Amino acid sequence: MKRVVVKVGSAVLTQNNRLAKKRMLNLVEFLSILNQEYEVILVSSGAVAAGYTKLRLDKSNLANKQALAAIGQPFLIRSYQKKFEKFNVLCSQMLLSADDFDSRKRTLHAKNTIEVLLKNKVLPIINENDATATEELVFGDNDQLSAHVAYYFDAEILVILSDIEGLYDKDPKKYSDAKLLRYVNKIDPKLLEEECSPNYRFATGGIVTKLKAANFLMQRGKRVFLASGFDLSDVKSFLLENRQKGGTLFEKV
Repeated sequence: MKRVVVKVGSAVLTQNNRLAKKRMLNLVEFLSILNQEYEVILVSSGAVAAGYTKLRLDKSNLANKQALAAIGQPFLIRSYQKKFEKFNVLCSQMLLSADDFDSRKRTLHAKNTIEVLLKNKVLPIINENDATATEELVFGDNDQLSAHVAYYFDAEILVILSDIEGLYDKDPKKYSDAKLLRYVNKIDPKLLEEECSPNYRFATGGIVTKLKAANFLMQRGKRVFLASGFDLSDVKSFLLENRQKGGTLFEKV
């Protein structure tokens, strides 16, 4: 059975300083259907944003951000559990940091856990361990985390669901004639050096971090599909119908 990692960002999961319940339910319904045909691993942001709904702290302060993650992570996973139960899917939680992929032993332990969960049709939900990760041990964004999860846990493809519909040839917010790039087989190194510019106050990445994730996997023979997390029609057609209507597929030829 094919294995897929789906990464969803904070901009998709939250709205007006609270969890976007309808979008989250739509995501869970899609993943539950996908889980019947694939081995599915979810990398989910949203812990800090979820924590902020309970306690308004300045997240620019590291200690505050870690506290918000500690508050929000159980709230986030509980929301997932309740929604997956509607579709008779058992989910689980794993918190990882960059350090877990620097050690062969720790990576193997994590992979073994993933294998047992997937073998028993349990859907793993992975997030960065923001509550304890220090600056030198942190990925900094879940795009990079999801790329490592896809590679080290043997997924065939990483799907990134975001607040953008794919990669454009220029900024669509500035240029009305910007065109969506359906296929990308090489990423300009200059783009990888651009400053990260997240569109959402609780996001930590932006298009640059997605390109870095795609580049990491392309160099290792893996594919990445970038599509909207607001409208799931593109990712549904791509994964369930083997047909690309929209989104951007990154694949090294």
